Parts: sequence; C-alpha cells; structure tokens
Amino acid sequence: MITEAYSIVELTQILIGAFIGICFFQSGFNKIIDWKGNLDFLTEHFAHTFFISTVPILLFVVMVLEMTGGLLCFIGITYGIFYHSFDFLLYGLLFCSINLIVLVLGQRYAREYEGAAALVNYFILTIIGILTFHF
Repeated sequence: MITEAYSIVELTQILIGAFIGICFFQSGFNKIIDWKGNLDFLTEHFAHTFFISTVPILLFVVMVLEMTGGLLCFIGITYGIFYHSFDFLLYGLLFCSINLIVLVLGQRYAREYEGAAALVNYFILTIIGILTFHF
C-alpha cells in the first residue's frame, strides 16, 4: 500500500494534481452554488458575441469539465498514493486542459485579454503535469 517511496515525478504529479484539482473543483462547485450569479455575469460578458444564445449551455459544459477534471485529479491522487498508479490523475489533467482551452477561447472572443492571459499559468502547469507522464 503506502509503504513504497515515491519518485520525484510521482511527488510532482501529486502536487500539481492537488493544486489543479482544488482550483477546478472549487470553480465548478462555485458555479453550482451560484448558478444565477455566474449566468448573469456571463450573459453580460458575452452580450455582444455569438455565444449569447448559448451561455447557459456553455456554462453547464464548463461546470461539468471543471468538476470532472477536479474530481479525477483527487481520485488520481488518492489512487496514486495507495497503488502507485496515476492514470486517473492524467485524465483529470487532460479534462482541465480541455476546459482551459474552452475558457481561453471564450475570453479571447469576448476581447477579455487580461482574463485570457490569467489562464496561461494554469495551462502551463497543467501541461507540465501531463508531460510528467512521459517519464
């Protein structure tokens, strides 16, 4: 079980997974508990774009991607700690990276360049996490 030592790559995967999992799960959970507030904000945010008619659907998709990615990261960390298998963590990071691409598309299209730029750090960290699975 937990008696084996972890490699530096596995420790890195655990730490990146914890950080990304917390960020995405909290963001998805926030969308659930404040659906109306998020919907109102995004409706105004995308008021002058072709996304306006699909904002509720897009919000739901982003919420599902965030919750799924965050949960898979947490499951992957737990499974990795007990069984030294981090496959679920890889899937979680992949879901989160897809979500970040969706988010940056929306931010760029809405001409919210600062918001898009803020996502770059998360994307880089997620990609570094994914790349650790090559070793």
